[in-house]
Order: sequence, then C-alpha cells, then structure tokens
Amino acid sequence: MERLRKQDAEEGVTTTRALTDEEKAAIAEVRSLYDSKIAEQEILQASAMKHLQAADPAEREEIERRFRRERERLASERDAKVEKIRRGEA
Repeated sequence: MERLRKQDAEEGVTTTRALTDEEKAAIAEVRSLYDSKIAEQEILQASAMKHLQAADPAEREEIERRFRRERERLASERDAKVEKIRRGEA
C-alpha cells in the first residue's frame, strides 16, 4: 500500500478519502491492463525497428514518433481511468 501511495505521490495524485477494496481492485486491474498494452507496444516497436535497420532515418524517426505517441496515449488513458475510479465515478 505504501508503494502505491508513493507512486501516486510521484504522479501528482492526491487521495482525499479511503478507497474501498473494490476500487483498489479496479485500479490494480486498470494499471495491469494498460501496463500490458504499453509493454506490447514496446515489443512491437522493437520488432519494427529491427526490420528497419537499413531504412531511411526519417522513416525510422516517424515510426519511433508514432510508437511514442501511442505509449503516451495509453499512459494518459490509464491515468484518467484510475483518477475516475479514485473519485468514485466508475
């Protein structure tokens, strides 16, 4: 629990009420799901970059940019869902 509080503090999330067990489980599930999606994106990026060893640097950069944007989108989506659960809206 302390680890989660520290992680929340690092992410700037503040909790004003105690979470129920159901909310805690829902947050853990959301984090797990999105962490696996982010890991999947990292694997796909590594595979794509391996196949583009001899590709144009601009093309490689564009693919890296797309993967980075997708990871940021997933992280943002995850954080929004966690915050919604914390507020009791889920």
